[in-house]
Amino acid sequence: MAVLGGLVLGSLIILTCLSVAGRVLNTILHGKIGALAPGVSQYLLDLGVGPILGDFELVEAGVAFAIFAFIPLCQVTAGHASVDVLTKVFPRIVNRFLQMIIDIAFAIALILIAWKLYDGMLSKQRYGETTFLLQFPIWWSYAASLFAAVIGAIAGVYMAAARCYEFFWNRSVVRSRDGAEQ
Repeated sequence: MAVLGGLVLGSLIILTCLSVAGRVLNTILHGKIGALAPGVSQYLLDLGVGPILGDFELVEAGVAFAIFAFIPLCQVTAGHASVDVLTKVFPRIVNRFLQMIIDIAFAIALILIAWKLYDGMLSKQRYGETTFLLQFPIWWSYAASLFAAVIGAIAGVYMAAARCYEFFWNRSVVRSRDGAEQ
């Protein structure tokens, strides 16, 4: 999922750069270049040199998917931000208990997010909402994000189960972020 999210994000970066470059070229062609070489300027404008139509709609949908696509990897590698200044002084069993509670809360939150995305997708589908410029159905974006969110919820449940096992059986299953076993 993270690779797919990275490919989408990379594509969105290229799309944004091309759109910005097109917008700048369009401005230039309507300005001094247009006055100096009106034929060339008009030819390029007729080719469609300018910003990419609906770029912000594509970026909005793609970034939402990319965010959800990175959650499973972040969850299984314990890559979420943490402040462990205080917890370093706690005994291992207390840290395992805290990690178990945190991962259970994450699993619940990820399940709730996936559920509400599903509800939102059905609502957008039912009312036939589309984007303003490209007119593609909004529920498509919700479906893509829902797919990634469900994978994230599965990863969250897996991690919660692994942390429960670690706590109750006092055995390490998942490596911590720094590579050392807890």
